[in-house]
Amino acid sequence: MVRSIVWPLLTATASFFGEIAAYTYNRRYIDNSSGTPEVIIPGASSYNGLNLVPQMGWNNWNAFHCDVNESLLLSTAQAMVNFGLRDLGYNYVVLDDCWSIGRDAGGNLVPDPIKFPNGMKYVADKIHSLGMKFGMYSSAGVFTCGRYPGSLGYEQQDANLWANWGVDYLKYDNCFNQGQSGTPKISFDRYNVMSQALNKTGRPIVYSMVSSCVIGATTTPMIGRTRLPTAAACPATSTIPSTDLMPRCPCTEAIGCAWPGFHCSVMNILNKMAAITSRTMTGYFNDMDMLEIGNGGQTDSEYVVHFSMWAMHSSPLLIGTNVLTLSPANLAIYSNPAIIALNQDPSGTAAIRKWQYFVDPDETGEGEIALWTRSLDNGDQVIALLNAANRTMMMNATMRDIFFDQATAGAYREPEELRKTWDVYDLWANRMTAAEAGSIINGTAGNFTFNTNSTANPRVTRYNATATSYEDGLKNNNTALLGLKVGSIAPSGTWSAEIARHSVGMYRLRARETPVPRKKDEL
Repeated sequence: MVRSIVWPLLTATASFFGEIAAYTYNRRYIDNSSGTPEVIIPGASSYNGLNLVPQMGWNNWNAFHCDVNESLLLSTAQAMVNFGLRDLGYNYVVLDDCWSIGRDAGGNLVPDPIKFPNGMKYVADKIHSLGMKFGMYSSAGVFTCGRYPGSLGYEQQDANLWANWGVDYLKYDNCFNQGQSGTPKISFDRYNVMSQALNKTGRPIVYSMVSSCVIGATTTPMIGRTRLPTAAACPATSTIPSTDLMPRCPCTEAIGCAWPGFHCSVMNILNKMAAITSRTMTGYFNDMDMLEIGNGGQTDSEYVVHFSMWAMHSSPLLIGTNVLTLSPANLAIYSNPAIIALNQDPSGTAAIRKWQYFVDPDETGEGEIALWTRSLDNGDQVIALLNAANRTMMMNATMRDIFFDQATAGAYREPEELRKTWDVYDLWANRMTAAEAGSIINGTAGNFTFNTNSTANPRVTRYNATATSYEDGLKNNNTALLGLKVGSIAPSGTWSAEIARHSVGMYRLRARETPVPRKKDEL
């Protein structure tokens, strides 16, 4: 079964599709008390309150495929609570394919009574009682990719059933679509039926569309603004650490990728994102697929790259491994609040690749180094010095590299960013130790106080986002979200760091406040 693009979009209180005209042109202005006009854009997806930041949670597919049941879902949800993952923001438990045995005489989907003896509403209620949300899977075809009943022709009936069960998230695939593809408009119309059906239920349900690269084969990148999947990014389900091109992953770039394949590498998926940075926004996130940390095939540093760059690109962070058997090292990666804070940043932006160089092609096998940057909502900047080469590299990021777009925007004077001093925070410096993570897994960690005045303690490793949002935590300068201060960059200066092979340096840059000159009569 191939799952290659997951595009989480939202539905419920506003029409999801067909709103491009309203999104672009149909805006009205309302004067508020400050005298500044407020722009209201009817129908814009980010205005219905859903999907403002990427989803976080767990999906069973990568680790379990069809071997799923009620016990697995509920025990995983409980473990996520026990391990502190729910309070970090991982609050979706998503059931993937293979859950139904067919339809009854009335046309309603019937859950497998062996796998789910108490029914789906029971599962949803139990998950909700833990303060979490429940996700469901189907396909915009007559069958799902696993050849179970699909929802084509049953959209409203299925949507009503899921709403009655208490579903909060729909992962909607593209298998067995009866040839209803071939142009963006045909695919748009087919997916729009389910969008409208979900809206009519009145229940807020996040809509995650999966193209399996079939829509991608007939859709151009510009369709991203109409809230449809695009050919521009075709991330695969089974990621591997190699930077080499795999036979099952024929495309190395997004543009013109008619059949991206599957089992692609982390680097292959990451480099396809470079062309579609502008497609990421609140209400629409390019999903690079479920996280593989814990499934083997990668070193610890490669897992760090995987997690860091998914967060950097605002990809939904859906754990794709067996939570019940997480190692301390893997839990420590999933639990880094300083990295999660990038993913959950209100800006809803994605990283921009500023440069990429291929190194050592004739010595130890071809590798690459790259600089990715991202602007955050509060004015902070984040840089990723990515070393996918086969040796440790000293890497540099100049201020002009970091603020290249601002410096080349045709301004009549040097951009303000280049005239500032920026403090640099290492976002992995405070990674939870294996001993601490192990005590959490074993239930011997004891009680910890979250979100106190952590600026007095530079070694804060945990965070409770259910108590204080990531946005508010950053306003409070919570050290758990900042990492460790490791230096500064002077105006027009350079940041240099030694980055190990197959690893990444992740740094948050925060501008120092410029002192306001005092007037002569104040001296």
